[in-house]
Amino acid sequence: MIHVVAIITTKPGKRAEVLEAFHANIPAVHAEKGCVEYGPAIDAPDMGPIQTAVGDDTFVVIEKWETKEDLKAHAGAPHMAAYAAKVKDHLASRVIHVLTDA
Repeated sequence: MIHVVAIITTKPGKRAEVLEAFHANIPAVHAEKGCVEYGPAIDAPDMGPIQTAVGDDTFVVIEKWETKEDLKAHAGAPHMAAYAAKVKDHLASRVIHVLTDA
């Protein structure tokens, strides 16, 4: 199993717009071979001192893929290129962690 944690930070005030494009792309990703889980997450409200917030302009993408090859195919999929082109001017940073079971 391949796990991906992607931390996406948008330019100020652009998170909702980027998430709209992201949500529109989810059905195509879910249809890909090997996709087990793929979805965005934002800070849960009112979690107090146990939480380190990602912030108002950031969201985290949590993914699971059956194989490395499936993830590589996902990265090169045409719908991912279209999504990237749509949102590129709204992103401040993107950090992607690719992990495997311990």
